[in-house]
Amino acid sequence: MKVLIIEDEKLLADSIKALLEQKGFEVECAYDGKTGEDYAELGIYDLLILDVMMPEMDGYEVARLVRAKRCATPILMLTAKSELEDRIRGLNAGADYYLTKPFDSRELMACIHALLRRQGGQVDEMRCGNTALDLSTRVLSCGEKSIRLSDREFDMMRFLLQSRNRILSKEVLLVRIWGFESNATGNHVEVYIGFLRKKLQSIGSDLRIEAVRRQGYLLETEEPC
Repeated sequence: MKVLIIEDEKLLADSIKALLEQKGFEVECAYDGKTGEDYAELGIYDLLILDVMMPEMDGYEVARLVRAKRCATPILMLTAKSELEDRIRGLNAGADYYLTKPFDSRELMACIHALLRRQGGQVDEMRCGNTALDLSTRVLSCGEKSIRLSDREFDMMRFLLQSRNRILSKEVLLVRIWGFESNATGNHVEVYIGFLRKKLQSIGSDLRIEAVRRQGYLLETEEPC
């Protein structure tokens, strides 16, 4: 699971990041609303944790702009404001849940797991066509044939399955799989796409990773997923 924290209080953002990383999440932080909006609109995150009170662009505006771009990623809004009208405003802006500061880490984790369950983020397996990806063992299978994926292969296959019927650019794949601060290049994407194509073929999968000229890659299958 990949989480984006948009919070201008760096100490708080970094402490939440550390907590989530201990729980096995991949986490990135943006320390202002505009940067957070740019990151969120990439559509590569499973959850957004969004502070309300930020300079220049507050959390309400970020949520509205993200939703206007048809980004359906769950949003957990954090705020020191506990008034009913503030909570209503946050929910109307596009937040899925509203958590008032200060909060206990257990409450935060409970909210996160609830939102991910609601979005289907806690399933054990992903299926498309005649192929299944086991999220606990990282095994890709088709009928009686199966093959284990490396960490990068697994991350890329999972993202392709999540984004099926949507063209993913090399840039989006680089950010999603390697992260913003990585030195990886488009060639790395091509190499791992090649690995996945060979492994899909080896187990008799009907999934195809098609290259769309000048746009990116698209996961296709003969039967709708």
